[in-house]
Amino acid sequence: MSSPAVSTAFPRAVLFDLLTALLDSWTVWNRAAGSEAEGRAWRAEYLRRTYGCGAYQPYEQLVEEAAAAVGLPASAPAALEAQWDELPAWDGARELLQALRPHCLLGVVTNCSERLGRRAAGLLGVDWDVVVTSEAAGYYKPDPRPYELALARLRVAPSEAAFVAGSGYDMFGTSKVGLRTYWHNRVGLSLPEGAAAPEAQSPRLEAALPWLARFGAG
Repeated sequence: MSSPAVSTAFPRAVLFDLLTALLDSWTVWNRAAGSEAEGRAWRAEYLRRTYGCGAYQPYEQLVEEAAAAVGLPASAPAALEAQWDELPAWDGARELLQALRPHCLLGVVTNCSERLGRRAAGLLGVDWDVVVTSEAAGYYKPDPRPYELALARLRVAPSEAAFVAGSGYDMFGTSKVGLRTYWHNRVGLSLPEGAAAPEAQSPRLEAALPWLARFGAG
C-alpha cells in the first residue's frame, strides 16, 4: 500500500464506485443488448436482482438471468463480457485519479465478480490501494459490508474517507457506514425513494476535486 503525502484538507482515502462512477458501462450494456431501451431494461432488472439477493450470488449468473427475464437472447451477456475490456472511462476520470494520487489512498468498491471487477479496475491505469468486489465481501452494495471491508483493508475510519458514487442506491449503504458521498450522476437519475441525499452531486467528475480538496477544511 502506498503512503500518500500528508494533507489536512483531503480525506485520507477516496473510494469509488467503478462501473458507473468511473467507467461508462451504460454504453457497453446498451450495445450488447442491441439498443438503449433494451440495455436500460436489462440493467434495471439486473440491479433489482442484486439489491434483492442478500448474500452474494455469482455476478455473471445474475447478468444472464436478468437478460433472459427481459427477453434478450443468451448472446447479449456473451457480447457484454466480450466487450468488457473496452469499457471506456468517463471524461475526467483518469485526471481526477491522478490529481488525488499524491494526497489520498484510492480504492474501488464494485458490484462485480473478482474476475471481472479486477479486469475493469485495471482499465483506469491506477495503482489501487484496495479493490473490493461484491464477491470478496460476500454481499452486493448497498449492503454496508463491501464499503466496510474496503475501509478495514485500508485501516481508515469512515469519517476519514469519502465515496464517489455512480448510482443513487449507493447512498443507502454509505449513509449507514458514515461515508460522506459525492454522486457522479452522469445520466441524470432520480434519487431513489428513501435514500439519503449525497453531500454533493454533479453530472461531471471534475466537480469532485474541489469538494474533496475541502473535505477536512473548517
